[in-house]
Amino acid sequence: MSRSSYGGQAVIEGVMMRGKKKMAVAVRRTPEEIVLKLQDVHSATERFRVLKTPLIRGFVALIESLVMGIKTLTYSANQVVEGEGEGETITPLEMGLSVAFAFAAGIGLFFLLPVGLAHLLKAYVSGPFLQNLLEGLFRVLIFLLYVVAISLMKDIQRVFEYHGAEHKTIHTYEAGQDLIVENARKYSTLHPRCGTSFLLFVMVISILVFSFLGETNLGTRLLSRVLLLPIVAGVSYEFLKLTGKYQHLAVMRFLSAPGLWLQKLTTREPDDSQLEVAICALQKVLEVEEGEFFIGKEICPALHLVVEEDCWR
Repeated sequence: MSRSSYGGQAVIEGVMMRGKKKMAVAVRRTPEEIVLKLQDVHSATERFRVLKTPLIRGFVALIESLVMGIKTLTYSANQVVEGEGEGETITPLEMGLSVAFAFAAGIGLFFLLPVGLAHLLKAYVSGPFLQNLLEGLFRVLIFLLYVVAISLMKDIQRVFEYHGAEHKTIHTYEAGQDLIVENARKYSTLHPRCGTSFLLFVMVISILVFSFLGETNLGTRLLSRVLLLPIVAGVSYEFLKLTGKYQHLAVMRFLSAPGLWLQKLTTREPDDSQLEVAICALQKVLEVEEGEFFIGKEICPALHLVVEEDCWR
């Protein structure tokens, strides 16, 4: 049986798993209870086939992932708050504004700041090629320092453990094994299709894309970094799909290696309770999408699993 591609995302005390038509978010609301929400996935690429065009589909996927990320993070945060019985829930607007601010800050930090730093050294490094290369090196360095910094935060480390649980669960499914904790434990927390690898590709591929602009003034360079971001994201997406699909080729494993190394910072070894959450999310998506072809055990046996009543909308 061919294995369909499934992906996911770590959220607060949980994991989101996405299939072709369904998405499930499983959150450990209390030590004894996992709450799971299932909903349809509506991609713009299904309504407008032109959006499936290579390069375009990558930017569309990025935007849809951001929107989905806002919804799943809001849901998971509110479930944890309810489980603790204290604090106010977060509205989608509040989470959306937070993510929008983070996205804007990310563009400033990873794209505009490197331009400024390279410009300051223009007297020592002249010429468009060397300027662009220096800018790219600053971009990668800032990105690496950022990842290292957040990986030291206790709350983020907890999310990274769920990130590792997500990858182990996907590996288990792709290996054709039953989705149980005993099987998932033995797999790696690193995966070639991870978003961390995608971001690293964005940092590196941007050097190549921006090099086509030639000599420009500072204002044009700053503006071009924002306007060309969709192209950079599109190329990076295609590159990620290519390397993930052909991992049996040595050259693709070589190209994937830096992203996998970086994932050692963005993933942590999960415990069994975190693997249970990730397995619940993927099992539910598989149960709905693949029906009788679903490989695995009964959905989350021996756990107190609460499935949201309104999640079938």
